[in-house]
Amino acid sequence: MAQKLVQTLSTRGPQLLSAAVAYSKPRLATFWYYAKVELAPPTPAEIPRAIDSMKAVIRGFQTGRLAQLTVREAVRNGLVATEVLMWFYVGEIIGKRGLIGYNV
Repeated sequence: MAQKLVQTLSTRGPQLLSAAVAYSKPRLATFWYYAKVELAPPTPAEIPRAIDSMKAVIRGFQTGRLAQLTVREAVRNGLVATEVLMWFYVGEIIGKRGLIGYNV
């Protein structure tokens, strides 16, 4: 039984490997295309724009613009905040290497 499996893998192995490479090549190209753009650190020109947008958010809270949001915008903002919070929790779990407490 095991001998037949080894024989089948040895004859079909290169064919399966080339099929796997052909399948994953365009998907990896798409992943790397978006990864280079999305995972790049901010450029010095983007930092002042980020500071200005944060000031605009704070100004919006102070002027009461929050009450004029549509339900769709409020739900979307809530989902984004939840995603950021969950990434924080996942980072904490990874950092402490467990779900419960820190190893002091």
